[in-house]
Amino acid sequence: MAVSYKKLFHLLIEKDMTNAQLQQEAGFSANIITRLKRNGYISLESVESICRVLNCGVDDILEFIPEDDGGKENG
Repeated sequence: MAVSYKKLFHLLIEKDMTNAQLQQEAGFSANIITRLKRNGYISLESVESICRVLNCGVDDILEFIPEDDGGKENG
């Protein structure tokens, strides 16, 4: 399964917060913002920091997207 952080970026807009502000308040590197933009892996510790700063739950910032399996079904 792939991960999408679209919800996070929508939440940042709603809260009028920049990526740089999130980075500073959550205490992680710019590399994490890059990974988020690319829907890449980030540690659970980073997810927890984001949720703490934004006062939200994990399901408010990310969602799992089923990967296309080329029409194959697991049986």
